[in-house]
Amino acid sequence: MHVSVLFESLRRCTLSSGFSSSVVYNLYKGKPRIVSLHDIFWTLNRSQRCSSTMEQATVTATPAELNSPVSTDETNEKETTQAGKRKSEETDDPESGHRGKRRRGAGGKKLRPGERYVPPPQKRNPGVSFNQEHFDETSYYFEGGLRKVRPYFFDFTTYCKGRWVGKSLKEVFDKEFRVESIEFYQQACKEGRIRLNETPVKDLSVVLRNNDFIKNTVHRHEPPVVGTSVEVLVDDGEVLVVDKPASIPVHPCGRFRHNTVIFILGKEQGISELHTVHRLDRLTSGVLLFARTLEVSKRLDQLVRDRQLEKEYVCRVEGEFPEGELVCEEPILVVSFKIGVCRVDPKGKECRTVFQRLSYNGKTSVVRCLPLTGRTHQIRVHLQYLGFPILNDPIYGSSAWGPHKGKGGLMGKSNEQLLQALIEEHRSQESLHLLDIPDDGIGIKQEAGKSSESKEEMDKNSEPGKSEGSPQVVIDSSETVADTRQDLNTKTTSLEPLSTNSKGNQTEAAESTHEVPSGTRDPLCNECKLVRADPTEKELIMYLHALRYKGPDFEYSTRLPDWAKEDWAGAE
Repeated sequence: MHVSVLFESLRRCTLSSGFSSSVVYNLYKGKPRIVSLHDIFWTLNRSQRCSSTMEQATVTATPAELNSPVSTDETNEKETTQAGKRKSEETDDPESGHRGKRRRGAGGKKLRPGERYVPPPQKRNPGVSFNQEHFDETSYYFEGGLRKVRPYFFDFTTYCKGRWVGKSLKEVFDKEFRVESIEFYQQACKEGRIRLNETPVKDLSVVLRNNDFIKNTVHRHEPPVVGTSVEVLVDDGEVLVVDKPASIPVHPCGRFRHNTVIFILGKEQGISELHTVHRLDRLTSGVLLFARTLEVSKRLDQLVRDRQLEKEYVCRVEGEFPEGELVCEEPILVVSFKIGVCRVDPKGKECRTVFQRLSYNGKTSVVRCLPLTGRTHQIRVHLQYLGFPILNDPIYGSSAWGPHKGKGGLMGKSNEQLLQALIEEHRSQESLHLLDIPDDGIGIKQEAGKSSESKEEMDKNSEPGKSEGSPQVVIDSSETVADTRQDLNTKTTSLEPLSTNSKGNQTEAAESTHEVPSGTRDPLCNECKLVRADPTEKELIMYLHALRYKGPDFEYSTRLPDWAKEDWAGAE
């Protein structure tokens, strides 16, 4: 018999039985399709059963029940409840052949002896702003012209990375987080400071699984920054424009959290929920824009993409810069996002910077810079390529680039050799902190040549187990952790006095050191046992300043810094 004939017979059969043909319609959703004989006979049987049930209900119902008005919502609620019960019974019945979804956790799948429950990852909301709870974690105090943060406890959190799956916590801490010894992490485990899926870890031998959520509580020490206040230039409800002092990062990163522009504004001026439009390097000062709303942020971002935002910088460079206008269009390649090193390379992205000398004092020159593109470290890299590195530039003014400091793009080293040389030079000068190297202790060789690193890898706050002391960098795999820690944590006196701050005020001299304030010490923290020298002006200020930002209908600018004036002779 043809399928269509069977379907028509089925329809007439259901109508003659007094039962609605909705069963057939719902089964096939009103769309003609080829069905099997099994489906048709199953539907016929169901129709007969339902018809019989309706007849029984009609016979047993009382007149009162038949005349009682029943709302549609009440009927739907009863149907939903009954359907839920049936679904629950079908799912939980061990003899049932139905395949219901298994729920995870205590109320669902039973865990075998020794098996750990791993919850699914939670979606993070990138739009969540810092609030008063974050600002209240600790407080500032000022000493020797510097802004300092009282040490505090902080939770580093991360989900288990793919390369960690199947490895024990001990292996991960031992191989990838060499900031502290494995004995330190074992002691932290005993103190309940390491948690896995919010449960304290009793033994580091626990094997990690996908989606494991790791939390490590550390005693955090932040480096000092200049004590200059963050001056608000404009706050019109749409944008917030500030004059950022040198040495202060824009947002939390690496070892900095409270000593950042965003936290200082939130803690001291009650300004929060800011949207970052652009960033300035930590050692760079000047105009910094924030959007007050998401709509304004998108509008300003579009101006940046369309290159309708003009930027003007001023800097002081080594040597006598040529007079007149000089244009550099050399492409820039990122050597390592994590370390923060770029160089001129034919494989890099196109760039264009216009330079003009403003003054020369016999040793150094003040140069006006107009970056027409927005590449990472564009001004610093182009000036290095031209042979005029910016004063106090810890990366592009380093001798690690060779005898000519990278002039003309010549350095005679591979990317890996360059990064190693930079680390060696700053370690010998006890100034590794100037490179803002993340405190995860991962070997520097792994970072060489990774020009395609994602920005997510740059989020240094998501890494567990970071110490807030001197950065830990392993140059050679044969170098032991203890040896490296001893080398990095021996700085107890200042290399030179902090002569002036950004306002020109005299500050304390070379004997200035910073100790951990009483009442904030942690017996498990190695950093609490050290007395460190205060940073010098050379370590805090790079002579690069964002002077002006101009758009189609706005213009924001700051005063010219003292070091950019023609008669300035403060730096040798």
